Amino acid sequence: MEPYDALHSFRRSLYECLYRRGDALFELADAILTADSAAPSPAHLSLQASHRRGWGSLYAALDRGRIDDEALRKLLARHPLAGAEGETPVFAVDVSVWPRCDAECSPQRGYYYHPSRHSAGQPIVAGWAYQFVAELNFVRESWTAPVDVRRVRPAQDANEVAAEQIEALLGRLEEGEAVVPLFVFDAGYDPVKVQRALEGSPCQILVRLRAGRRFYGDPSLCDPPEHIGRPRR
Repeated sequence: MEPYDALHSFRRSLYECLYRRGDALFELADAILTADSAAPSPAHLSLQASHRRGWGSLYAALDRGRIDDEALRKLLARHPLAGAEGETPVFAVDVSVWPRCDAECSPQRGYYYHPSRHSAGQPIVAGWAYQFVAELNFVRESWTAPVDVRRVRPAQDANEVAAEQIEALLGRLEEGEAVVPLFVFDAGYDPVKVQRALEGSPCQILVRLRAGRRFYGDPSLCDPPEHIGRPRR
């Protein structure tokens, strides 16, 4: 398909995923994508040229609008990152924290590491954690293609949630592909938990290890050093 036709088809399919207050939600998505800078509030997004409705319609869409999230995930899975065709699909899995330090009434806040914001001198903030799965490629550019996101509750294990996301994504990818996708994880994930959770799944995993991580083998399976059993001089 030509780029214009592909974009038109994607936008039409995206609109079909919005089954209540779809017009307002669709214009809200355009406003977010075309905003020149970060909007301090949703009402500011209604001032964008692509949003032709009033700010009241915007808040009503956020309150009563509905999105078919599974249909949206399938739509994103059908559109791989440009330039990645024919290559091994590479997906990155990572957690991003939305700080909610002052929102004490927000439900199920957790305490998470944050690289740039500190609390009481520590790089820990109260907020919500969202785990993203995004497709990458080896082209020297900054474009990515997010295909899934889930909120990680404080009582949940990010490794288990990641395994569930990967299993679901493997079911959405087109069948018949001979190339096995590769999923890469940062050092905050446990390679043993991820490997066991994805045992038997048609995928590859690559987990970055922490600098202080150590692995020990069974001593009974190791060959004894050469000097053992020899008389010392």
